[in-house]
Amino acid sequence: MRVGVDRDRCCGAGQCVMSAPAVFDQSESDGLVLLRDGWAGSAARGDVELAAALCPANAISVEDDAGKA
Repeated sequence: MRVGVDRDRCCGAGQCVMSAPAVFDQSESDGLVLLRDGWAGSAARGDVELAAALCPANAISVEDDAGKA
């Protein structure tokens, strides 16, 4: 699955990092989301979908391998 982030929308809440630390990180300089890897395997699917659902700024996008959101 393809994961994307919109740093312009990010408010730095950190829910993504707590939900999926293998996929997301936060910048030390501004606290905004950093994407560790734009391709997450099926094992991380639940964590990434939870992170997207918890993001208060809706800054995370998730597409399956067929390109569907």
